[in-house]
Amino acid sequence: MEPIPFDKRSGKIWFNGQAVNWSDVKIHVLSHGLHYASCVFEGERVYDGEIFKLEEHTERLFHSASRLGFKIPYDQKTLNKACKEIVAIQKVKDGYVRPVTWRGSEMMAISAQKTKIHVAIAAWEWGSYFDPNLKLKGIKLDISKWKRPAPDTIPWDTKASGLYMICTLSKHEAEKKGFTDSLMLDYQGNIAEATGANIFFKNKSNELHTPIPDSFLNGITRRCVIEIAKSKGIKIIERKIKPEEMENFVGCFLTGTAAEVTPVSQIDKYNFSVCDLIKDLSKSYQALVRKKTAA
Repeated sequence: MEPIPFDKRSGKIWFNGQAVNWSDVKIHVLSHGLHYASCVFEGERVYDGEIFKLEEHTERLFHSASRLGFKIPYDQKTLNKACKEIVAIQKVKDGYVRPVTWRGSEMMAISAQKTKIHVAIAAWEWGSYFDPNLKLKGIKLDISKWKRPAPDTIPWDTKASGLYMICTLSKHEAEKKGFTDSLMLDYQGNIAEATGANIFFKNKSNELHTPIPDSFLNGITRRCVIEIAKSKGIKIIERKIKPEEMENFVGCFLTGTAAEVTPVSQIDKYNFSVCDLIKDLSKSYQALVRKKTAA
């Protein structure tokens, strides 16, 4: 069965302070956020009706907006409440929440000092980001020709919509080649991340190596998994990693709000096994998000 297009769904979306019918939420085609990417967003997971790390996501949304030079016209407490309300209205048990805020249509030029700032929050039922069967075997990644820009060229520590243009290009190219996703390098040619998730590697000594997030987002899930690993006595090494070093690693996985903990079986010519350590981290992460006791 084909998924329902997002503009054809039903229910309510929180839009500029109130719950509005899904089909009635409109923005003008000349909105600054559409033309100039003055738009930031968050992606949040709902588990058993509760939003995981809601406050941290909201804090990051406000940080992103500030970095793009605009002020969200609500406080964080209001948006936290609105996120919970829309999840309840939509009766989402296991799903996704998308808060988004952008500059409006009062001006149409590079300058946007007088634009109104809009905020919307949508929520819907949503399963695994990657095919669950693929996740069991480990997904396969291409290596993108597009690189993460230097940190002095973009607001790299934000979830700004414009930063994801090269991610879409990278993922589409990977899918054409039969891969599930793509590995992106940074501006210096070091390993950075996947198109929407952070990356970890395991060596033969059961240490985890992960790139330093100095030109890409230090994900909330990334930080959670590092805490879980440290609690298990697993050594975490954050450093610059060259692509050719992948031949020395035996395991690999991605982390992200959407990806959760997703094993990787192949990146270009490099192969990895879905080992017990990665399976255990995934199990422990699921226990954390669902507030259950890990076995």
